[in-house]
Amino acid sequence: MTAAWRAIHIDEPQLSFGHDQCAEHPKDGLFLFGPVASGQNPARMDVGVIATPAGLEKYSKWIASIEKFIDVPPPAPNRKRNDANTFVWPGFEAVYGAAWPSKPFATCRIDAVELSKRILGADRHQAIYSAVALYEEALRKYLREEEARPQLWFAVVPDDVYKYGRPKSTVPVKLRTPGTRKLGMKAARAILTEGSMFLEEREAAAVYEYELNFHNQLKARVMDTGQVIQVVKEVTLDPPTEKAKAQMQDPATIAWNLSTTSFYKIGGRPWRLADLRDGVCYVGLVFKRIDRPSGRDNACCGAQMFLGSGDGLVFRGAVGPWYSETNDAFHLDQDQAAKLMEMIVRAYKDNHGEAPKELFIHGKTNFESKEWAGFASAVPQSTKLVGIQIRDNADVKVFRYGANAVLRGTAVVTSETSGYLWTRGYIPRLRTYPGREVPNPLTVEIRRGEADIEQVMRDVMSLTKLNFNGAEFCDGLPVTLRFADLVGEILTAGPITPHAPLPFKFYI
Repeated sequence: MTAAWRAIHIDEPQLSFGHDQCAEHPKDGLFLFGPVASGQNPARMDVGVIATPAGLEKYSKWIASIEKFIDVPPPAPNRKRNDANTFVWPGFEAVYGAAWPSKPFATCRIDAVELSKRILGADRHQAIYSAVALYEEALRKYLREEEARPQLWFAVVPDDVYKYGRPKSTVPVKLRTPGTRKLGMKAARAILTEGSMFLEEREAAAVYEYELNFHNQLKARVMDTGQVIQVVKEVTLDPPTEKAKAQMQDPATIAWNLSTTSFYKIGGRPWRLADLRDGVCYVGLVFKRIDRPSGRDNACCGAQMFLGSGDGLVFRGAVGPWYSETNDAFHLDQDQAAKLMEMIVRAYKDNHGEAPKELFIHGKTNFESKEWAGFASAVPQSTKLVGIQIRDNADVKVFRYGANAVLRGTAVVTSETSGYLWTRGYIPRLRTYPGREVPNPLTVEIRRGEADIEQVMRDVMSLTKLNFNGAEFCDGLPVTLRFADLVGEILTAGPITPHAPLPFKFYI
């Protein structure tokens, strides 16, 4: 079997930009040619802001700064700057061809004193829930009273909200504000499990159904409004000290990344894959364990659908006993697998008028027979369905002669259905390997259906370049799996209720 192994190299996927020009690096293409032509690209960034007075001031200051050229910082003492891995910022309109006014399209002001009081509460569930409520209520009030709608909202949060609004955060005793604790976790679980005759108790218990994460909870709680939210820290927009600046990305990099994700979330298309395969759809499975007060249900399922154009949709599936502690793996039953795939195929048909020619399902675990039968039953016979298992593998190492890491795109084909693919490694365009440890490969295996393993690996390489949450050269994982954990967390950040598929931009 070892003799059959063969080493190949997969060329770096090209990206398409304005004027039908191509480049490997998103920043090269945007700098030289601008975003890919699309009727959805905005002429002006209509952005609303939900923030404290200080946050509003920092937002306007940052927008004014990205209108102009931003140079890269000088190299640290006794170190040479790698010019291939540093990029100046030319200015927002110079890159995207759209104006971004420093005055917000809409403004929702948050009381800074009240926000600080709430986030520092002793009961963490109450504290984070009530802090999110300030932003949620401000947004809903605006939507009730105003007709004009921004295309994107910046939720600008103070450092304390970021610091104490995370799952394992602990507020020092001397900073805690007197709480309004009504139940506590134990009593809340009892009410959620057994119910209560009193509305006040049911409402108080509902707070404990939400995740202890300000970012995820805010996105989940305003999902029904149809408004896209970009959560950003005040310190990111305007670091208060030199120490804070030293701990962050340089201003040019922040401008590239935050501008790119904002342009995407507002409806624009920064780039797409140059070599689009017509009629191909990629689906990444999403699972998230949950702690239910009662019953066997222990996980929520979902799926992310992506096209080579970068368009993406997220589908919420059902809650059920999908996680097996014995196998440490997630699997749907046949019925739920069929229902999830029906939603995906229906959405593709709605957008393209016909079913996909090829549909690749990417998962971190294998596909059980009944699960796969459910997927297959919902796909028309004209669609080629293939199941791909993709895992990080730390057991295999490859070393090159010399000082550089293995070349990105290196692959070892171990059989007609499996191989190792190095999506991380030395990148000639950057003249470096942007990592610290010896790069690990992905194990790529065709578990169900039939496909050319080399084509599957080329697809995986291409999908590492569709992360619009920044403007970096590539990711180590394909976008079908890169955000699976984050999407799962937002799907389960509050009470799990069904809703229509939403664009991927709502979740990142």
